[in-house]
Amino acid sequence: MIKPRALKKGDTIAVVAPSSPATPEKVKNAKVQLEALGFNVIMGKSCYEKHGYLSGIDQIRADDINNMFMNKEVDGIICLRGGYGAAKTLEKLDLDMIKANPKVFVGYSDITALHLAMNQICQLITFHGPMAASDIAGGLDDYSKEHIIKAIMEPTPMGILKNPEEIKTQCLVKGKATGEIVGGNLALVTSTMGTPFEINTKGKLLFLEEIGEEPYRVDRMLTQLALAGKLDDAEGIILGDWNNCNPSKHNESLSLMEVFEEIIVPYQKPTVYDLKAGHCTPKLTIPFGVKATLNADEGILIMEEAATI
Repeated sequence: MIKPRALKKGDTIAVVAPSSPATPEKVKNAKVQLEALGFNVIMGKSCYEKHGYLSGIDQIRADDINNMFMNKEVDGIICLRGGYGAAKTLEKLDLDMIKANPKVFVGYSDITALHLAMNQICQLITFHGPMAASDIAGGLDDYSKEHIIKAIMEPTPMGILKNPEEIKTQCLVKGKATGEIVGGNLALVTSTMGTPFEINTKGKLLFLEEIGEEPYRVDRMLTQLALAGKLDDAEGIILGDWNNCNPSKHNESLSLMEVFEEIIVPYQKPTVYDLKAGHCTPKLTIPFGVKATLNADEGILIMEEAATI
């Protein structure tokens, strides 16, 4: 895997919007807060565009990503927010150029589509972490700030990643497993099946998170991954935050935990639930493509190598 250079204060971060738009106030506050962290900030054209539920037409959003990777003045890239639309840029990206210009790249949720392309085709380590408008614009809590700084600004292994003391990670299947971390948002991971960007979980630690999906929809998506052999291929499974994935009050339903117990637990791969990464506050930053060990018994991830150089 190709490691980007660690960022330092005074470096230039570009903000791009591959998915949905944010309000002008959040765009403004995102720039202010990133500057307060010590970075020079360039806002991409897509941050100010709107095309229905998208931050501008597909070409504008793709051009922003390409241009920021190509721009020698830009040291790192952070996505504005998730929503929908990142997958629509994939065929318009210059993936060879991106591979030749490795940079810190941060986002989550809909940005999963870009993580998969950059991890698997560009062989580039990327970061599942806070986004400019969704998180940073409102000011990061100490826990989230500590972990993103450690991930993107310190060229040493992050070591042990674990929840805040007051939030317990649950062990669903005991054991230890080692491999590179891959994955992201469940809906986006599932949507890549059958495409050139389909997730490869062979020998990997599979990380999944989700928001606002009822258990039957989580069941459907996990079943698709299971039928495709993705759960069997994985060495271990990390279930992050599952924000508001509860049954409707008016529907008879399995619980989310029952879905996990019926679909994931039978594989008997080391598995944890509720590691604080995803649509949550506070949140961990997790580097994708980095070798790590999942200690399910203790509910921790141990990062075995640095994510940056």
